[in-house]
Amino acid sequence: MNDTRDLLILGGGLVGMTLALAAARQGMSSHVIDRADPAELTAEGFDDRATAISTASWHLFRNIGIADSLEKFACDIASIAVTDQNLPGRLDFQPEPHEGTLGRMFPNRRLRLALFEAAADEPLINWVSKAEVIERQRSEFGAAAVIARGGGEPEKLKGRLMVGAEGRGSPTRDAAGITIAKWDYKHRAVIAGLTHSKPHENVAWEIFYPAGPFALLPMNDDADGTHRSSLVWTVSEEDGKAVTKLGDRAFLAEVQKRMGDVLGQVTSVGARSSWPLGFHHTAKITGERLALIGDAAHGIHPIAGQGLNLGLRDAAALVEVLADGARIGLDPGDAHLLKRYENWRGLDSFMVALATDGLTRLFGVPGKTASAVRRLGMAGVQRSGALKTFFMDEARGVSGDLPELLKA
Repeated sequence: MNDTRDLLILGGGLVGMTLALAAARQGMSSHVIDRADPAELTAEGFDDRATAISTASWHLFRNIGIADSLEKFACDIASIAVTDQNLPGRLDFQPEPHEGTLGRMFPNRRLRLALFEAAADEPLINWVSKAEVIERQRSEFGAAAVIARGGGEPEKLKGRLMVGAEGRGSPTRDAAGITIAKWDYKHRAVIAGLTHSKPHENVAWEIFYPAGPFALLPMNDDADGTHRSSLVWTVSEEDGKAVTKLGDRAFLAEVQKRMGDVLGQVTSVGARSSWPLGFHHTAKITGERLALIGDAAHGIHPIAGQGLNLGLRDAAALVEVLADGARIGLDPGDAHLLKRYENWRGLDSFMVALATDGLTRLFGVPGKTASAVRRLGMAGVQRSGALKTFFMDEARGVSGDLPELLKA
């Protein structure tokens, strides 16, 4: 294919495909290159993970035209309950009725299906799946990727701006020689679907233990009325494999011990998976005709459920910068536009990353004294309407300098 498109997006996951669709709504064309098979990514049972979509991210989905297809799969997060080991001193975040929800929970599979179906119908997106990028080229004149797929001859796809959206192990970032600060938390997130006897009443629970947070996230009931939630349980690296290999009865007993009676009796568990947890943040998110978005630029602890939402903010900001430039005739790879994107997103993503890292370390301090101090602080926040509003606005993604696509 010889046409040069505005964007050359390497990585067609949730963030990369959102970027392509948002850009298309502004009249910008893209090549989206991904090594995965979309049929496998959207197959039943491939991925039992679920994701919290913030209020601002939901506005983005509405503005790019996929909200209607997702609406029926949404489970509202009406409030968030935070405890330290289920001891007294619970902290509750519940917005006023006119403020809406704190977010929505979606199965990852449904998010992928909505994005992929919209992309397949969008003529401004050339979606190339099951392709390996074997060479990346950038110069003052443009960007290109040489790809191989299906055993055929290599092909070259050209764009005016290369976007690295491949995730934490981004080869585009590494090939550009961008410095990255990172560390391993020596933790794993164990993820599973649960069924339980009590309704969750749209409450998301974050129960902190010294080994890491234990999160219970509301999901829609099954068709027969069975109550469901998604578990994200942080365990130490050495315990991760053992926990995933426990028999169902032993696993449910461990879950029940940590969650207490907040959801009643846990009745069954779905397929379990575990993922290593680490922190990384790049020194910069742009280069010559290059921009990084999502986990290619920053990877944070899932303690606050902001990882994907942070990447969606990147996508919305980049599209706004490029669209503003296009209106005055600037090329998508213009250095001044990339500098604006760098300044806009670099600090915000860094501050969110620092905040989640700080929370992880704060709640990881063991001992009764540390727990008592944390609960005293939580009680202070519980009594402060201003602080609670601040934290809720952060959770909903509606604070700071927002791109227009993230606004209602």
